[in-house]
Amino acid sequence: MKYNSFVVFGLGKFGQAVADKLIESGAQVIVVDNSEDIIEAYSSKATSAIVADLTDTSAIKAIGISHVECAVVAMGTSLEASIMCTMIAKESGVKWLVAKAGNERMGKVLKKIGADQIVFPEEESGVHTAKSLIVSNFLEYFEINDDLCLVEMEPKEKWVGKSLKELNLRKEYGVNVIAIKDGAIKDFVDPDAPLKASAPLLMLIHKKNLDKLDKNIAL
Repeated sequence: MKYNSFVVFGLGKFGQAVADKLIESGAQVIVVDNSEDIIEAYSSKATSAIVADLTDTSAIKAIGISHVECAVVAMGTSLEASIMCTMIAKESGVKWLVAKAGNERMGKVLKKIGADQIVFPEEESGVHTAKSLIVSNFLEYFEINDDLCLVEMEPKEKWVGKSLKELNLRKEYGVNVIAIKDGAIKDFVDPDAPLKASAPLLMLIHKKNLDKLDKNIAL
């Protein structure tokens, strides 16, 4: 599922990496932190930038996030603040919540109270998390270098039943299918075998072609 509206609680390195990438994508982004200086820096680029004590239930509720589709709880080391933001965001009706955890125990606690996805990242993972939220039909996304990335995605509807030779995805999208996950990963790719809807493709693609592959999902 693709999300268009976000709230990012906590603007440390991870939170800023997520917020920056989401803002860059054109999404609606609310950022919340207890630092006036950090919030001031985001006031001109985020949809809304709010100073708030993230351990204060009333302050979090006052933000008003019932219309937000996805929340990112990015504190990591503050269990109290992470718990408060997670609980209130889910109570407010946020569809998907990603929470940063400083350790496995913290991750289990946040999962228990409603977090949909737990990450144990810093800045690079923050960028990866933002991309995974923005790019809707990719199951996985991995950066190889500044130019190339590896993506996993299910075949588009119109690809199903056709072979790679017929589709010529390299010419159409600039991708190189390196494996197919049909039960186990098949690293030998038969160009004449018809693609199955339930067998995701692992593909190398130049980053400049990501939008081309992701746009018009049904096409």
